[in-house]
Amino acid sequence: MLDLIQRAIIPIVAAAVLVLSLLFSWIWLAVLCIPIVALGIYDYFQDRWTITRNFPVAGRIRWLFYKLRPYLHTYIVEDDLHGTPYSYEARNLVHTRARGETDTHPFGTERDVDSEEYYWIGHSIAPEPNPDEKPRVMVGNDQCKQPYSASLLNISAMSFGALSANAVRALNIGAKKGGFYHDTGEGGLSAYHLEPGGDVVWELGSGYFGARDKDGNFDPEKFKDTAQRDAVKMTEIKLSQGAKPGHGGMLPAAKVTEEIARVRGVPAHQDCLSPRGHSAFSTPIELMEFAARMRDLSGGKPIGVKLCIGHPHEPFALVKAMLETGIRPDFIVVDGGEGGTGAAPLELSDWVGMPLSEGLVLMRNALEGAGLKEDVKLAASGKMYSGMGLAYAIAQGADWCNAARAFMLSIGCIQAQRCHLGTCPTGVTTQDAGRQRGLVPEVQGERAARFHEKTLLALSDIVASAGFKHPSDLQPHHLMHRVGTERAVPMDKIRTFLPKGILLEEPEDTIYADWWAAARADSFKPALDLAAARTGKKVQYDEI
Repeated sequence: MLDLIQRAIIPIVAAAVLVLSLLFSWIWLAVLCIPIVALGIYDYFQDRWTITRNFPVAGRIRWLFYKLRPYLHTYIVEDDLHGTPYSYEARNLVHTRARGETDTHPFGTERDVDSEEYYWIGHSIAPEPNPDEKPRVMVGNDQCKQPYSASLLNISAMSFGALSANAVRALNIGAKKGGFYHDTGEGGLSAYHLEPGGDVVWELGSGYFGARDKDGNFDPEKFKDTAQRDAVKMTEIKLSQGAKPGHGGMLPAAKVTEEIARVRGVPAHQDCLSPRGHSAFSTPIELMEFAARMRDLSGGKPIGVKLCIGHPHEPFALVKAMLETGIRPDFIVVDGGEGGTGAAPLELSDWVGMPLSEGLVLMRNALEGAGLKEDVKLAASGKMYSGMGLAYAIAQGADWCNAARAFMLSIGCIQAQRCHLGTCPTGVTTQDAGRQRGLVPEVQGERAARFHEKTLLALSDIVASAGFKHPSDLQPHHLMHRVGTERAVPMDKIRTFLPKGILLEEPEDTIYADWWAAARADSFKPALDLAAARTGKKVQYDEI
């Protein structure tokens, strides 16, 4: 009897399960289909987008692939050497060194050594057996009371706000462990720059964030209180940056939290835009006087100027102002037009600002030609990530180098290029607490320190191969550069490198004669019409 009941129940249960399954399948199908149908009806009748009006729902697939395009391109399409702004090879080198893994390479170079873009460092038959593996440079002339010994690779300017709190912490932890400095960017000095105890360079832009009064002007007392902190080793006047020269900083409203607003001294949840130019000075002489004032207020710490080179007469105007006033800034940082940023107008990033190599050589020639290079150290910033990049800049006149995006990569950045949207997936450039959670400062700080250490070791290998102990021994003629598939020449045969003092003694004998004549210490405007000067007709600028 029991067996009969069981045999009767089994089909009934099976039938019930089947009915319920079909019923719930239709319910789930309806749940899925009703929103799609509703979306299709909306797309059909809306009038903002033609593609979805003509192809309801299906047209949205195009938007999906637009969102996925950067990732698909990075992981599937691009080759090792030609990805932008940083190639897979560059990103992988930074990540590998940051993780402490082997960075050796098998089977020879993948680069086209016959390409006109190829260059190399000449090596010596007698390499140096004991190169300096932790090279440093002393920054501070005789007008400075507290010189600073800087590493040859440091963290370039990136503001709290553009970067997350955890990213700033991680970078400063790396600076502390690795013995290099951390530039604050123009967004002010936050607690996250100070907590770990790493050396800090405080950058002051045209917004004077952290040292401004209620009207946005420079406040000397606020500056003094912060600049004299022990953690602040140097201060820096930002005139312009490579990615958006002449534009001023930009921090979208989505990133201007209450905390960031307090640090900067601006309203929260509004776009934070720095003025295009400074209100504290308007001429080269006034800039030098402002720099001297900042140095005094800081307690005699080194003061520097950061700029992307634009009009060629302007570097000469700066050195003329130094000569006329007797004021020597302790350093100048040249930012290349290829430099990065969290947000910038595309046209400025692509077409405005001199690339680093050209700008560096021009600034070096202005200082050396005026006999000032020994007093004013020169730093290079712009797409640095390898020992060869450092060697290339140092051979052309840099005393040290700064890197921004490479250090971002070292603490987890994957080049998702969502910095301007506040949706960075790795927590590096977002103020979203949930996304920041993925970035553990103690772990990523170690990675930044390892990247720094291994990159300087790579530089020391190059320097030793050339037969030298310190990178400062590298000169332009040690760089060989192709000028065609069948010819290569030393860098000093491609670019001009002025001897010391020639602009003071025989400026007409240099290629910069017109620019030198046009430069004036009392104005950033040229003293003569350069087009007319090139035809031999000297026309005063004020007469134009």
